[in-house]
Amino acid sequence: MSRETIDVLVAGGGIVGSALALGLRQRGLEVGLLDPLPAPCWREDAHDLRVYALAADARALLAALGLWPALRGRRVSPYVAMEVWDAAGGRPWRIEAGRLGVPQLGHIVEHALLAEGLRTAALAAGVRCESGAGLAGLEADGEDAVIARLDDGRRLRSRWLFGADGAGSTVRRAAGIGMDVCDYAASGLVALLQPERPHAATCWQRFLPTGPLALLPCADGRVSIVWSLPEPEARRLAAAPAAAFEAELVRAADRVLGGLRLDSERRLFPLRRQLADPPLRGRVALFGDAAHVVHPLAGQGMNLGLRDVAGLFEVLDAARQRGGTLSPARLARWARRRRSENHLAAHAFEAIHRVYSNDAPLPVALRGWALAAANLPPLGRVLWRHAAGL
Repeated sequence: MSRETIDVLVAGGGIVGSALALGLRQRGLEVGLLDPLPAPCWREDAHDLRVYALAADARALLAALGLWPALRGRRVSPYVAMEVWDAAGGRPWRIEAGRLGVPQLGHIVEHALLAEGLRTAALAAGVRCESGAGLAGLEADGEDAVIARLDDGRRLRSRWLFGADGAGSTVRRAAGIGMDVCDYAASGLVALLQPERPHAATCWQRFLPTGPLALLPCADGRVSIVWSLPEPEARRLAAAPAAAFEAELVRAADRVLGGLRLDSERRLFPLRRQLADPPLRGRVALFGDAAHVVHPLAGQGMNLGLRDVAGLFEVLDAARQRGGTLSPARLARWARRRRSENHLAAHAFEAIHRVYSNDAPLPVALRGWALAAANLPPLGRVLWRHAAGL
């Protein structure tokens, strides 16, 4: 093994990992990016089924990294309104950008577009890509470094190892970090559909007894759905004939966009809450899904991951202003802050899901009151600013 020591080794070359590596490199650190998977590739002629509703602070982070101008012209869809309503009745909650004095509430971005752009920018900035091999284990190297053993026999030495390698994180297991898991026995069904009526750059979400259904506006006029369902129902709908699936989806969506024509394959992903505890151990820290997986009802999973990244940059920038750099004490403060926010968000989303999937009279009454209160302008503004990370 070479005795060269780099500042940071980031495991996981997806969106969170690449954003982390890029920002650290832009701040003058020597950074390696470890990912056994091939580089992501976005295609103009193929829409990725995985999309994210990026909040205002996520867009600000991408702009600070220099990536946003290149993304805007490549099938990124701003949304200017959100409407949430309950299948049990009551007044919908609607929030509009114009009433808040902002041009849009957020943007819908495809996974492949964002992942490819960040990876390309990271490599162009001088991040070293350690591809074609995965992590086999970790070794401590005194108090100031960690050694990553790769499955191709190489050993890489770094001052910090940051795991952004997804919900099944190898870094988390190798570091011996525990995980609090709640399996919802449910799946998210994703697909693209062509609506009968224009989506009006609006995100729609309806709470059903089986779980929430979200319809997200795409730049090409289609909508991307995320439909949370109990596992048997999810499997049934994923395999149903297209016409039968469309009919059930239209009923579930309350015909908010009229008819919906299936325009892609259907995929399922498991729904669970996962929280690493702690997200920091020694010189190993976890980011994004490696640290926290939340219910998709609020569309906040990727935003929380990017807030992990932005929070670390804030700590590092403050340290550099004082002539310092990352230290165990500074990273511990970052970890406490991120753990608190991510745990609060995960349990809040879970509580909302449980309340809105309960048809008992009291929860139904409380839901109606909550949505009515959210329509009051001051509270609506507070809710949006919190969701936007402002």
